[in-house]
Amino acid sequence: MPPSGKTLGDVLRAATVYLEEKNVHEPRLGCEYLASRILCCKRLELYLKFDVVLTDKQLAAMRRGVKRVAAGEPVQYVAGETEFMSHIFKVDRRALIPRPETETLVRAALDCEALWRGDSPLIADVGTGSGCIAVSLALEKPHGRYVAFDVDEQALVLAMENASSLGVLETVTVGGRELSDSVEPDSLDAVVANLPYVSTSDWEKLPTHIRDFEPRTALDGGPDGLAIITDILSDVWIVLKPGGFVFLEIGSDQASRVTSLLRENGFDGIEIKKDIAECDRVVLAIKADQQMHQ
Repeated sequence: MPPSGKTLGDVLRAATVYLEEKNVHEPRLGCEYLASRILCCKRLELYLKFDVVLTDKQLAAMRRGVKRVAAGEPVQYVAGETEFMSHIFKVDRRALIPRPETETLVRAALDCEALWRGDSPLIADVGTGSGCIAVSLALEKPHGRYVAFDVDEQALVLAMENASSLGVLETVTVGGRELSDSVEPDSLDAVVANLPYVSTSDWEKLPTHIRDFEPRTALDGGPDGLAIITDILSDVWIVLKPGGFVFLEIGSDQASRVTSLLRENGFDGIEIKKDIAECDRVVLAIKADQQMHQ
């Protein structure tokens, strides 16, 4: 394909201005993300390629992507992938786009030394979405066994696509829609879950690139944001082994309420983990001895 005559630097500048005029959030970052996908390189490598002349095919792909972003579509969906825990995951409208905050959840599980002492800990990822949690854990701790659950069957398909592309299909399997349907009592070493925790009123106020494109079922946690978490905790307690762990991603103002819910359901050893912005983001708890659960 012959060159278009336009350099990468020229295209990035023009595309950024265009997206700025459309009031797109972080327009330069979005343009760089698209360009790195089209040029098959890391985003930071673009700064060494500003003088590269794009082919007509590359220029047309960039224009298509920029128009989709200008129309409100998340750049990750346009590119078809995103980075999470230093790995590239396929993403599309079947599931929520993995966020940096959720890396805090994964790291909390990875840092739990007691969880990994056994030969083959069994861990459920509830609300798996793209599979980023289960797959990331499997990549870091290949001696574990991971079961992915999601109420959306298409999300489960996406999770398995990511498990396949990242080479962990032997250790990550599909558990189905509901945790209680296919897991025996007292069988899991841990449950890791990024469940919907945004209140309905807050969901209605989300930016359009989130509200209009990402699945509502992955975000809307009911009137107070905790409806799904509240419903599932009794099931989590049943399927965990005594001394098993639960790791929950939460909203920054929910630590106190989630702590109370965990105690009501027989959990103790509760800890709160903060994300990179120093916001409360993860609650860790341990299943207490069964005699304590009244």
